Amino acid sequence: MSDDDSEPTRKLEPCLILPQDVFQNAVWHGAKVSGVPALFAATRSRARYRFIEFFTARIRNPNTRAAYYRAVYSFDEWCSARRLRMEDLSPIVVAAYVEELQKVRPEPSVKQALAAIRMLFDWLVTGQVVPFNPAASVRGPRYSLRRGKTPVLDADQARQLLDSIDTSSIVGLRDRAIIATMVYTFARVGAVAGLDVEDYYQHGKRWRVRLHEKNSKVIEMGVHHNLEAYLDEYLERADIRMDRKGPLFRRVAKNQHVQLTDRRMTRQLVWAVVKRRSRAAGLPDQVCCHAFRATGITIYLKNGGTLEKAQYMAGHESSRTTGLYDRRKDEITLDDVERIAI
Repeated sequence: MSDDDSEPTRKLEPCLILPQDVFQNAVWHGAKVSGVPALFAATRSRARYRFIEFFTARIRNPNTRAAYYRAVYSFDEWCSARRLRMEDLSPIVVAAYVEELQKVRPEPSVKQALAAIRMLFDWLVTGQVVPFNPAASVRGPRYSLRRGKTPVLDADQARQLLDSIDTSSIVGLRDRAIIATMVYTFARVGAVAGLDVEDYYQHGKRWRVRLHEKNSKVIEMGVHHNLEAYLDEYLERADIRMDRKGPLFRRVAKNQHVQLTDRRMTRQLVWAVVKRRSRAAGLPDQVCCHAFRATGITIYLKNGGTLEKAQYMAGHESSRTTGLYDRRKDEITLDDVERIAI
């Protein structure tokens, strides 16, 4: 198994240019702005400006911005293939797109795509770019989820994964600390990749971690003693504890010896680490970064934790969302099956 940090081979998808690049490089006096799909770039300059404004000023979360841009980009490609222009759009056109999208995408993805299109055209309407929103009256697929689909490991499998990592190298120590952070804090992969060294800090006799979750939520919580040991060993070997403003989890450069760089791990690289380590430990292929979030919540609740505290640690707005990660009811024993006395 290679210990390098080569980028995982995944299909490249369109990504919107960053806000600072937009404001620094864009010229609005009739100039064409990069990153604007043809459906909006082909119209007058006001539409292009309003499009960029939506993704930079209206949507602040970078993950939501990227997901919504991909959804709008796909809609633009679909319209371009049918030679549809902005003035051709209507509820019937958008409904036809949704119908076709349902054949190849799961319901949550279709609902998100429709939400992106609807929000964008609402923004264009309020900016007086278009007279009406063609997606306003279009209904998405009905979808209700009572149980999450994220795979969950049991405590033995999680321990098996952590113990299987060879920690004789700095890469192994880093990877074990990354996975343990997701398990013991319920953190999303973006929050883990975004950790700085100063976000792991001492408070009294114990150590705490500061997680920057989505929607600008900052969650501060105590560190499990196992995670504390893993982080301390990693920081000691990496010799980065004093670089408080630097990233906690860093990429490595492989020359004659494996050494850390000052470059932050990306979400994609963390995903690649999880897949590589899970395969080596003999775990199911479905294991992903989010599986550790669900695993930590389920094990916490099994051991007497409360749903309210799990909700806070996970950064959820609603306890119903946290409940989707609770898989205690998934365990159907043989005794339960034998109760079907026919």
